[in-house]
Amino acid sequence: MKKLILFTFFAATMLGVNAQMYQQKMATFLKLLDNYYVSDVNADSLVDVGMKHILKQLDPHSVYFTADEYAKANEPLEGNFEGVGIQFQIYEDTLIVVHVIDGGPSQKVGLLDGDKIIYVDTTLIAGVGINNEDVFKYLKGKKGTKVTVKVLRYGEQELLDFEIIRDKIPIYAVTAQYMVDDEIGYIKLSRFSATATEEVEAAIDSLKNKGMTKLILDLTGNGGGYLSQAQALSDLFLNDGKLIVYSEGKSQERQDLVSTTEGNFQDGQLVVMIDQSSASASEIVSGAIQDWDRGLVIGRRSFGKGLVQKGYFLPDKSVVRLTMAHYYTPSGRNIQRSYEKGKDEYYEDINERYKSGELFDATKIPIKDSTKYYTNAKRVVYAGGGIIPDIFVPIDTTNSVKFYNKLIRTGSFNQFALKYVNDNRNTLSDKYSTEEKYIDKFNIDKTLFDAFIDFAKEKKATIDSTETMEEVKPLIDLQLKALIGQNLFNYNIYYKIINIQDDIYRKAIESFSNGAFKEHKIVSKDKPFRK
Repeated sequence: MKKLILFTFFAATMLGVNAQMYQQKMATFLKLLDNYYVSDVNADSLVDVGMKHILKQLDPHSVYFTADEYAKANEPLEGNFEGVGIQFQIYEDTLIVVHVIDGGPSQKVGLLDGDKIIYVDTTLIAGVGINNEDVFKYLKGKKGTKVTVKVLRYGEQELLDFEIIRDKIPIYAVTAQYMVDDEIGYIKLSRFSATATEEVEAAIDSLKNKGMTKLILDLTGNGGGYLSQAQALSDLFLNDGKLIVYSEGKSQERQDLVSTTEGNFQDGQLVVMIDQSSASASEIVSGAIQDWDRGLVIGRRSFGKGLVQKGYFLPDKSVVRLTMAHYYTPSGRNIQRSYEKGKDEYYEDINERYKSGELFDATKIPIKDSTKYYTNAKRVVYAGGGIIPDIFVPIDTTNSVKFYNKLIRTGSFNQFALKYVNDNRNTLSDKYSTEEKYIDKFNIDKTLFDAFIDFAKEKKATIDSTETMEEVKPLIDLQLKALIGQNLFNYNIYYKIINIQDDIYRKAIESFSNGAFKEHKIVSKDKPFRK
């Protein structure tokens, strides 16, 4: 009750109603329930439901978290968690170690990729219907605590015992980084976590040491994160004193976030890849790069989230995350999509883009706000619905092949690749000792392809009469090769292989040599914003 009273007081103040009357009304209502309702009620549960419902009436991004929900939601953004340091997958009711995280506690005691964890302490976890939540419960824990595991290792007759002391495990924001050729570097950023800028900065330095003068920053699928990281990341590419983003709201005066001299890629051609799932912090970076004509933005219209949230802790450590302000790009654009039709329809927008044809045709991108805004080079840009890219790339419909999608939905790709590597790890490691050898030499031959199709049939994934195997086979081969490489090496090799079929990626590479930078008035180094 105290929790709800505190929240309602805050909400009443924000909404400009009589706070005292609002508190008394809610407190009286809860007291009536407690004293007179026909059966006992869980007041805390009712409070949680009530608060979530109140926030649902406001905007799509104001939310309430219980203490546990908040810890889980925030974990990927904090950049680390505490546990044993493995990436895992459950296959045939058995927990299999996909990757042992470098420098983590499991690596230190000798766990290997491919090990099957049979016992945790004295509890049998194989063959008992374990799920991901169970794994987290058993293996995550406070730094310094101990857990014992028994593993089945290929070639060993008996279970092996390992005592692991839990520690902080990093969650990396940079998923992949590599040189495309002698000049072009590629960085995949998956989230704007607390370490995002630090990781990108290190990746840039590493790639520059390998000769990088041109950079592709991949923000496709990146749903955002911390505003401070969006500012800091943009700062890597802009010279001193440039407005990156500003925010203001009813209770917040305008706050400008400006670049400094700290950037390590302020020169050199830059491409930012975005798509319909690039949101929030991704849009701040894309907007700043676009408005300053510092680089090309390539892909599809971004998600359209231009709201800033701030978290407030309640007495039981639950959290209300309230929208406090709108943010604006340097040219003055607010790219927030309308949410007047409700939260459910707001999140159905991607399906609407598909139905309207926008994902296939740039001329069908709706301009919700016809106000013209201008970049540094006087190019016209628009607000009100995400960042519209400089170069549009339609969605690849070949990935909509029914059979291919069945293979993904049933987990056939991931599970087969894991099993194949697990059964043949030593042979594969000997034959393909480096990523380069694997990429150049490994192919999906007929025997392996047929084995995969048989495996998929067991998962109830079969091709129907409207398709032919010839049209889907290239997609299957590429995905299988990428996932087998990922299980054998790391995520880096996955993106090296899978990007071959990514049209946004290919267009990004082409833009460095086909005159696109000159056509769009993009400079390799930013200049003062023209008034």
